[in-house]
Amino acid sequence: MSELPRYEYVKLADAIAADIASGKLPQGAALPGERAMTDLHSVSIGTVRRAIVELRKRGLVATLPAKGTYVIGMPESPSDAREVGEPNT
Repeated sequence: MSELPRYEYVKLADAIAADIASGKLPQGAALPGERAMTDLHSVSIGTVRRAIVELRKRGLVATLPAKGTYVIGMPESPSDAREVGEPNT
C-alpha cells in the first residue's frame, strides 16, 4: 500500500514539533517570525500560518499578539503526529 502525501503545513508542524521534542526549541523559546520561517523552510506564508495553528492545536505553542509565537509544551510522544495525509478539519 502506498503512503498518502502529507500536506506541507503538517510536514512543517512536524518538523517544528521535532525541534521542540529534541530541545532545540526549549519551553519559552520564541519561534522565528512568519516571514523568517518562509525563507528558512522555503514555504509560503499561508503554510507557515497553518503550521502554527496546527502546533497550537497540539498544545505546543501559544501566540501572543504583536509579541510572537512561543513554545509552551512538549510533545507527549513521537506518535503525536496526525495520520499521514489526514487533513486538518
